[in-house]
Amino acid sequence: MSTKCIAGFGEVMLRLCPREFMRLRQVLPGALEATFGGGEANVCASLAIFGETSRYATALPENPIAESFAAQMKSLGVDTSKILYKKSGRMGLYFVETGANQRASNVVYDREGSVISQMGPEDYNYADILQDAKWLHLSGITPALSEKAYLATLEFAAQAEQRGIPVSVDINFRKKLWKWEKGTTAPELARKCMNEITAHATLIIGNEEDAADVFGIHSKTSSAEKGLIDYSDYKDVASKLAEKFPKAKYVAITLRESLSATRNKWGAMLFETDSGKAYYGPLNERGEYAPYDIASIVDRVGGGDSFAAGLIYALNQPDLGAPGKAVAFAAAASCLKHSIKGDFNYVTKEEVLALMKGNASGRVNR
Repeated sequence: MSTKCIAGFGEVMLRLCPREFMRLRQVLPGALEATFGGGEANVCASLAIFGETSRYATALPENPIAESFAAQMKSLGVDTSKILYKKSGRMGLYFVETGANQRASNVVYDREGSVISQMGPEDYNYADILQDAKWLHLSGITPALSEKAYLATLEFAAQAEQRGIPVSVDINFRKKLWKWEKGTTAPELARKCMNEITAHATLIIGNEEDAADVFGIHSKTSSAEKGLIDYSDYKDVASKLAEKFPKAKYVAITLRESLSATRNKWGAMLFETDSGKAYYGPLNERGEYAPYDIASIVDRVGGGDSFAAGLIYALNQPDLGAPGKAVAFAAAASCLKHSIKGDFNYVTKEEVLALMKGNASGRVNR
């Protein structure tokens, strides 16, 4: 009997970065660090590192760069056998300038015309990709690329629901994308499309900006731009999302207080729709919400994906599946990701559990 897997579908890109905190103008022409990254790929990689069976589906060109990506994913234990390859086309690129102190990080996209943006729902074998899947993860990034990519993502969600497979949707609004329908603003197009995709979700993941920009659901007292987070206000935000999408069993909201580019406070809330109860992580010894104070961020890109992976993993584990434990595990996993360069979260389950138990000193393990 085959082992059940957690599947993900979406775009992966080649990520190019100046070293340390340098800017592109400082280093070009010159060397850039090349890695791979993409929301759903990041989740599948993290799941495999935790020890979960994961499968990643995407569409890529037949060339050595795409082959190198597949080889890396295989080395982590991810099933890449369902990747769709095309003889012509390109892999998308994105460039990251890592911010510091009061200078924000900046992302430059070069992904227009990527192979996955050219593939519609008729190009994927859903029965094959979803065979033996116990969960499917999607995000709002891939449908932002093109109408074809949107329709393919929507069909993945619908096909999974038809098969009784739970679906997680990370809203992941990217204002630099969603440009494919003329005369429609990015938030308007995202709202129209994500309403359809999220309607299939078992688990909805987002932050305060996602809820506001895409669905028009605003926090009463918090301001992401000012770095002000009133964690108690997000139960209402999650409740409104649950009302809008009644098939969802959970709504997760990440809580990031951006004190600077290199110092954030980080935690999360998981809202259980049946009980109407909100669970927060991390908690202090008195059981009160007490976010991690990440005082020296190495790389925050992929932080949300590491949270999504941690939450999906925990909800599928008998010892971590209770909502309170699940959100605590996810928040700790994502906290640790902020110490790792690149999109992938190279953190083990044991390291996450240690942080949850209070081992946050950073002392050398000998």
